[in-house]
Amino acid sequence: MSRKYSSSKGKAGSTKPIRKNPPSWIRYKSTEAEMLIVKLAKEGKTPSQIGLVLRDVYGIPDVKNALGKKVTKILAEKKLAKDIPEDLLALIKRSIALKKHIEKNKKDQTSKRGLMLTESKIRALVKYYKKTKKLSAEWKYEPDKIRLYI
Repeated sequence: MSRKYSSSKGKAGSTKPIRKNPPSWIRYKSTEAEMLIVKLAKEGKTPSQIGLVLRDVYGIPDVKNALGKKVTKILAEKKLAKDIPEDLLALIKRSIALKKHIEKNKKDQTSKRGLMLTESKIRALVKYYKKTKKLSAEWKYEPDKIRLYI
């Protein structure tokens, strides 16, 4: 598959091993793992950070395989999910940082292009999340006012 903003094709990333049931060496039951997820979410960790902590510290290699649900679905059930999805939030933070950099360095054309590409990605993600009903239909990305929201 090709990249969105360059002519290169790129290589595929790593793939998870195909496994239908969880490994036998996991020490935590599904209720204990859900409690860990809730605890980590209350500490302010994002779903991807929760997955990394569960993998590295608690030895749960794949949450979906072990529990049958994704981390975001568990957080949504416990009403701990954020309003804005994590990947969209990261792109918004990146655009804010780029704008701050461009204010100091007005002639940095590379950063201006990076800002254009980042905002294009934001608009595409917003369109997708509105279509899949993860964002409300009224939600709008306004680059000038977004600093107040975050």
